[in-house]
Amino acid sequence: MIIIADGGSTKTNWCLLDDNNKKIYFNTEGYNPYFVDSEYIIASLKKGLPQDIPFDKISEVNYYGAGVHNEEKAKIVEDAIRAVFPNSKVEVGHDLLAAARALLGTNPGFAAILGTGTNTCIYDGKDITHNIDSAAYILGDEGSGSFIGKKLLVDFIRGLMPKDVAEVFFNTYKLTPDEIMDNVYTKPLANRFCASFSKFVYDNNVNIEYTRKIVDDAFEAFFNNLVSKYPDYQSYTFNCIGSVGYNFRNVLEEKAAQYGMKVGKILRSPIDDLVLFHINRSKSVAN
Repeated sequence: MIIIADGGSTKTNWCLLDDNNKKIYFNTEGYNPYFVDSEYIIASLKKGLPQDIPFDKISEVNYYGAGVHNEEKAKIVEDAIRAVFPNSKVEVGHDLLAAARALLGTNPGFAAILGTGTNTCIYDGKDITHNIDSAAYILGDEGSGSFIGKKLLVDFIRGLMPKDVAEVFFNTYKLTPDEIMDNVYTKPLANRFCASFSKFVYDNNVNIEYTRKIVDDAFEAFFNNLVSKYPDYQSYTFNCIGSVGYNFRNVLEEKAAQYGMKVGKILRSPIDDLVLFHINRSKSVAN
């Protein structure tokens, strides 16, 4: 039995494949090693994973995660997984590789993530060959949930949010400007906190013009600062994974067209296609 996991900063999707390739899906919270350590991940996994998993019988765990940018960060996640699945071979890779494999399989192309955070790459069918760093949620992550959420929060704090929207916003979250600042600057997981407000943009029907502009501006920054910086980017189809890209795909498709890119796949989650990739890879190895 093997496990494939796709870990974002907010949520991790898991799939257990038994020896007959029967799929069992489950979820836990996300684990970005820039914000949590091994001990936190271990405790969360022991609490969040289904208790009937045969932990000692899992032979392999393929984990793809947000924030796994180098060996040091990967080891934080790897140590936690080894502690929970003691008899498993553990492979920890970047969530961007998961996105590329889910979106493109073994075909070369362009792949992106638009969820809590942002990432983009050129993929050659095996590995990521070119990646422009998103610079994370404080400095960059244009187009992401945290980017959209930060714009909302800034407008609310500064009194720039239209009154009709501000009233609904306050009634929804009951947060004062001081409480928002406290959550962002003194509490953990500020990226997740900021990103949680992107749902308000999606759900709000009070002032469509205002919320639509926030999303449009976010995707404009995404294409201008990241996507369009790849050489010959218009020669690729635009492929994207993530809740933000999926929920606002009508705006995203329009923005891609403005930048001269045809749209390929836009998926909410990579897990199904990622599992298929691993099944096909196992068959290829067996043959």
